[in-house]
Amino acid sequence: MQIIEILKKKQMSLSFEVFPPKKETSFESVRIATEKIAELKPSFMSVTYGAGGGTSDYTLSVAKNIKEKYNVPMLAHLTCVSSDKELVGRRIDGLIDAGITNVMALRGDLTPELENSDRSKWDYRHAVDLIRELKEKGDFCIGAACYPEVHPESANQREDIKHLKEKVDAGADFLTTQMVFDNNLFFNFLYKIREAGITVPVLPGIMPITNANQVDRAIKLSGAFMPQRFRAMVDKFGTDPDAMKQAGIAYATDQIIDLYANGITNVHIYSMNKPDIAEGIQSNLSAILGNSFSE
Repeated sequence: MQIIEILKKKQMSLSFEVFPPKKETSFESVRIATEKIAELKPSFMSVTYGAGGGTSDYTLSVAKNIKEKYNVPMLAHLTCVSSDKELVGRRIDGLIDAGITNVMALRGDLTPELENSDRSKWDYRHAVDLIRELKEKGDFCIGAACYPEVHPESANQREDIKHLKEKVDAGADFLTTQMVFDNNLFFNFLYKIREAGITVPVLPGIMPITNANQVDRAIKLSGAFMPQRFRAMVDKFGTDPDAMKQAGIAYATDQIIDLYANGITNVHIYSMNKPDIAEGIQSNLSAILGNSFSE
């Protein structure tokens, strides 16, 4: 099933992102974790590609395993920043052969090595280039990333939204946000992009912070704004691992309930390959909302 079909339904949906192993010796533990998340029967799951394509060899393996064993719709990430057209073509062919028709088209993070390389020689400079190629290659449902707090390389939000519209006009069927900890930022962003003529579904990305050490990393990765009530939670429970875990699940649950209550029907969770966290959030939501999730 293509993701856009799920997103257009009126039912509330909950999806989870997982990541592939960094090396072959870790594949078994990742397989077990991702399968446990698949057993929760989410609306769909996405599998990341890794900075600079570092874990790309395993992305398709994880996605194919879940799709075949659990029949969960899969969204495979594909980045282009460090690839030439020949390599990207092979990746696309691999997705087609595996029957995976949902692709998250990303430029990809710039590693220090890529940051200092000669970009004039790259076959792909932006995600929009990859989106256009995917549209030409097959009948893909294409997702793209968006940044409620502005992409770090954009001069301002106006410029950022302009580039976002270019991705949608090129063929992106839906958008998923960078991690958001303050729902008001998401609602404000949604209002602005709707004004700009971007009408595709937008999934807020929720990152459950269940360990105080994750805070600095989350800020470094995304530059996300941490509201005072979130910081107070970390200050209060951060030194108690069990309490922090439950507080993080509760905070994420509260965010999602607020999103659903305000008309957002599709939410994407960055699970960090933690089945217990995914299950805790889903359990909380099921108890509150009943069997409302799309299947």
